[in-house]
Amino acid sequence: MHKIVSPVSLPDVAFDPVALARPLDWVGMDGMALPIRLAGEGGAPLLVPASVDVAVNLRDPDARGIHMSRLYLQLQEGLANEALGAPSLRRLLDACIVSQKGLAERARLRLRFDHLLLRRALLSDNAGWKRYPVEIEAELVDGHLRLTLGFSVEYSSTCPASAALSRQVNAQRFAEDFAAVPALSLLMVHDWLAGERGMAATPHAQRSRADVRVELRPAFDELPLASLVDALEAALGTPVQTAVKREDEQAFAQANAANLMFCEDAARRVSSVLAADARIAAWSARVAHFESLHPHDAVASVSGRNA
Repeated sequence: MHKIVSPVSLPDVAFDPVALARPLDWVGMDGMALPIRLAGEGGAPLLVPASVDVAVNLRDPDARGIHMSRLYLQLQEGLANEALGAPSLRRLLDACIVSQKGLAERARLRLRFDHLLLRRALLSDNAGWKRYPVEIEAELVDGHLRLTLGFSVEYSSTCPASAALSRQVNAQRFAEDFAAVPALSLLMVHDWLAGERGMAATPHAQRSRADVRVELRPAFDELPLASLVDALEAALGTPVQTAVKREDEQAFAQANAANLMFCEDAARRVSSVLAADARIAAWSARVAHFESLHPHDAVASVSGRNA
């Protein structure tokens, strides 16, 4: 015969007296694994894994702590069921504040995830998925939402100095090979350029990355990741490719030759895009060229605030 155990109340130390009582700026949880809902290709909803940080302030000096489980449950439901955007983030942060029942008056949320965008090949009828690391920070204080979007764009950078030195060596070889030829024909020059002798040196190039962070104006509801990526990749001229055929690789080599750049040049190209975007209140960018000539990186940083 089973013994019937009457339910007992569980202990709750949250209401114990507080030692060294004082309010706290932020209290919360970091590194939660949660799904978030994004708008995929064609607007179809897409769930992706994210690392999430959440915090609220503790305004009552005599309260021992916040209600963390309420924050977790709010995020678990809100992030998975509503597409990510300024309106949904505002509602979620407000719900986090309300869940604390007077203990908090502001809330902060950080989301880190990889966003996949389908990118077309340069010439062939191919496409592939490219990964863009994203970090979003949203903070709600006194009803005002501050929204920051961070992301990275990878591109190729060919060194202008190395290109100039390579052209000089190529010209010297040409002069040496044809010094004894009294009259050059177009066919002779063509065949020389197309052969191995026509490339005495090549400039060095390397994969590079622009890390961008923008504070968005509250008048805009969208998170303009795709449009900003498009604009930055167009300005840089040589975004890394995914699915390629030989014609795409050749077009990529041509794009590199037409877009020689130091890290300083790349930083200026990035800043020209960010400074002209009406959706952006303030911005910062850091470009890094992962040198193939040196065992260290070449980097440049730039920032600004839009009028």
